[in-house]
Amino acid sequence: MPFTGKSTYAAGSTLPEIAEDVADLIGIVSPHETPLLDHLGDARTVARSTVHEWLEDSLLPNSDTINQTTFTPSPTTATQITVDNASRFRAGDQLRPDGSSEIMLVNDVNGSVLTVTRAYGGTTPAATLADDMLLHIIGNGALEGASKSDPRFTTRARRTNYTQIFSAPVEVSGSQLAVDTIAVADEFEYQKQQRLRELLRDLENCVINGVAPSSSPHGSSTVRRTMNGIIRQLTTNLFMPGIDPIPDGTGSGNDELTEAVLNAALRAVWEQSSGTIDTIVCSGAQKRRINSFTTAVRGYEPKDTTYRDLVNTYESDYGVCRVILSRTVPADTVLLLDSSRISVLPLAGRSFHYKPLAAGGDSESGLVLGEYTVQLMNENAHALIRDLAP
Repeated sequence: MPFTGKSTYAAGSTLPEIAEDVADLIGIVSPHETPLLDHLGDARTVARSTVHEWLEDSLLPNSDTINQTTFTPSPTTATQITVDNASRFRAGDQLRPDGSSEIMLVNDVNGSVLTVTRAYGGTTPAATLADDMLLHIIGNGALEGASKSDPRFTTRARRTNYTQIFSAPVEVSGSQLAVDTIAVADEFEYQKQQRLRELLRDLENCVINGVAPSSSPHGSSTVRRTMNGIIRQLTTNLFMPGIDPIPDGTGSGNDELTEAVLNAALRAVWEQSSGTIDTIVCSGAQKRRINSFTTAVRGYEPKDTTYRDLVNTYESDYGVCRVILSRTVPADTVLLLDSSRISVLPLAGRSFHYKPLAAGGDSESGLVLGEYTVQLMNENAHALIRDLAP
C-alpha cells in the first residue's frame, strides 16, 4: 500500500518546509599556485624607483676565435694568425687551439694579427688551424725585471627593468555586507583574498613571460609600464635541439627533450659563466619528459605497491637542480635558472596590500595593489631551451 502520510516532498518539488542544506565550504578549481615565486622567496631588498637598474661586471675574456680562412704556409705551420678580438691577447700569452694539445706562444700583437711560436715547449702534434677555431688563453708569462705592460680592465654594464603595477578593485554593497552568507563570514574580506590570489598568479606569469613596451618603457599617461620577464631578458643562451652545441632530440622531428639535450645546455652555461644552474622550470609536457629520464633504470621489488614516475631533483656534473612544474612556461620551453641571481622586488612600500577608497554610495570599495619588477642578474648565467616538441 502506498505511503499517504506527511513526507518531505508533500509540500511540492521546491521543498518549501525544509531548511536548505548547503555545505559551509567553497571549492575553488581555478589554478592559482605560484611555484616559481614560492621557490625564489621574498627578496632581501626593494626597488627604489620605477626604473630599476643594477650593475654587472665580468673578467677579461680568456679565449677568442680565429678569423682567417687561408694559412701560410699551411694550417699546421702558420705563425701569423688573425683573430676576432686582438685586444684580448698580449705578448707572452700561451695559447691552446680548441681540441688540440699543441701550445703556442704569442710573440707580438699587431692590429688583429698574432705572431706566434708554434709547438711551444715541444708540444705536439701541431693543430690544424681553421676559421672560427677557438683559441684558449692559458696564461701570460712576464719577463723578469720587465717594465709593466699596459693596464687592462673591464667596464661595468648597467642593466634595467621597470616596475609594473598590479591592481584589482574591490567593491561590495552595504546590503551584501549586512546579509548572512553561506561559507563566508565577511564578503569584503573574501573578495580581497580572491583578488590577491589572482594578482599573485598574474605576477608569476609576468615574471616569466612579461615584456616591457618598446617605446616609453618608463610609462606615460597613455603607456602602461610593464616589466621584462625572465624569458625576455635572456639573450645569450638560447638553445634549440639540433643546433650546436645542442644535439638532436628524439621523436619524428628530433625535437623531443632528452637527457643529452638538457646536459648539453647545462654544460654550455657552465663553460662560459660562474653561474650554477639550480632550478629547472618547465611545463607539464616537458616535466613528463624529464620524468622519463629514469624509465630505463627504474626498478621495483616484489613488496613495492606504489609505482613512482617522478623526478623532482635532477643532479648532474653541472649542478643539482630542483625541477619546478609551472603552468605559465610555454609548452615548448624549458628554463634553466640560477635562482641566486633572480629577485622579484617590490617597489619600496608597494608590496601587495589593500588600499581603502572613499565610498561613493552605499558600498565599501578599495584596491588590492602592488608594484613589482624582476631583477635577473648576469643573463648569461641562465639558459632557455626552446622549440621542443610539446
